[in-house]
Amino acid sequence: MGRVKLDAVDRKILSCLQSEGRITNVELAERVGITAPPCLRRVRALEEEGYIHGYHANLDQDKLQFGLTVFAMVGLHSQAESDLQAFEQHVKNWPMVRECYMLNGEIDFILKIVAADLAAFQEFLTSELTPAPNVASVKTSLTIRTSKHAPGVPLPEVS
Repeated sequence: MGRVKLDAVDRKILSCLQSEGRITNVELAERVGITAPPCLRRVRALEEEGYIHGYHANLDQDKLQFGLTVFAMVGLHSQAESDLQAFEQHVKNWPMVRECYMLNGEIDFILKIVAADLAAFQEFLTSELTPAPNVASVKTSLTIRTSKHAPGVPLPEVS
């Protein structure tokens, strides 16, 4: 398709898919006000152009016995680009780390970690994270509860 700018229909498609990834193409087409064949072409084009990276199930971490969420603020000894990239590659091998962001300021990275319980997290902290190459400091905060969880981006509501 090769479009440079998204139109209103594309934005509606993205909004619908972001909130309900398993919607059928027919239902999606109805919601955005076009017929099914061009809707499917648009979805495929949005996927090919990289607007859509995938479709994921939102799992209940408590039911799956991952009742602990921790945010870890990591400081590195060196902020040379090669050292930052090496740490990011290291993080990719830790399944308990669900998100990793490089930050500007005192802290180099913030990690979102899920664990079955405090003991499992402490094991990860002492055997994996703290001794990892180039790690200078780790400060952690255990979550009490989640007040809002809205993955994605704030696209306008579909009318």
